[in-house]
Amino acid sequence: MARKRKGRDISGWLVVDKPAGMTSTAVVNKVRWALQAKKAGHAGTLDPEATGVLAVALGEATKTVPYITDALKAYSFCVRLGQATNTDDAEGEVIATSDVRPTDEAIKAALGAFVGEIMQVPPKFSAVKIDGQRAYKLARDGEEVEIAARPLWVEELLLTDRVDADHVTLEMTCGKGGYVRAIARDLGEVLGCYGHVAWLRRLWSGPFEAEDGISIDEIDRLAQTPELDAYLRPLEEGLADLQMLPCTPEVAARLRNGNPGMVIASDVEYGDECWAAIEGRAVAVGRYKAGELHPSRVFNI
Repeated sequence: MARKRKGRDISGWLVVDKPAGMTSTAVVNKVRWALQAKKAGHAGTLDPEATGVLAVALGEATKTVPYITDALKAYSFCVRLGQATNTDDAEGEVIATSDVRPTDEAIKAALGAFVGEIMQVPPKFSAVKIDGQRAYKLARDGEEVEIAARPLWVEELLLTDRVDADHVTLEMTCGKGGYVRAIARDLGEVLGCYGHVAWLRRLWSGPFEAEDGISIDEIDRLAQTPELDAYLRPLEEGLADLQMLPCTPEVAARLRNGNPGMVIASDVEYGDECWAAIEGRAVAVGRYKAGELHPSRVFNI
């Protein structure tokens, strides 16, 4: 018999402004403890030294995590020109240097190749799995790591500041699975000067913005108090990119049992993924077919 998980049945999103030096898993564990929650997970890993939005889902909101993971995200980051590192960031060992320093015009011209549907090779020190093992573990063990290129959608990549000859600040909006460190590495190669990420901040992820995030210090201060609960955001915010379709209480009961149910729809195409709601509260996510929602996920709240 499975052991019953301890904690509160609490559902929603807590948007954290992650500090540098903390893993994403550590943030989730901190949030779970502070809210005494039974279940928690995050929507998109940030490297330990990265800062910014880490959206933590609690309870039933964990069922909406894929929709935030798949959403567009924006990053501000600084590229250190003239140096390549084995981790593609400032934490790694410098493995190559160059005296070449491209002009702003050359950098702007090179950025176009990184916009749209591109193929990207993740860093060797990344969580990508190779034959069942994480790439970073193989790299730390000194093994040669060959990682296949994978597609990435880059909506926008802009030069926002030339701090000095050695440092430029860029801002990127991209889809799921993008590695900013790989952008810095590949841009340095294209420019013939090498490059790595000096610092990285996630500005927003789907509907969640860093400026609205709560700090770890504040989470510690308000831990296990009603004041921290007030920072919770509805699980429905995780469904912001899907169409909401109202339904009746009778239909809600059918949907929660996994059965199709009639919904009120307009401007919805056959097969669209949508979510049903009563007075704005999520009931189920599924596919719309001929006036009915066929549920794939249901919410027990």
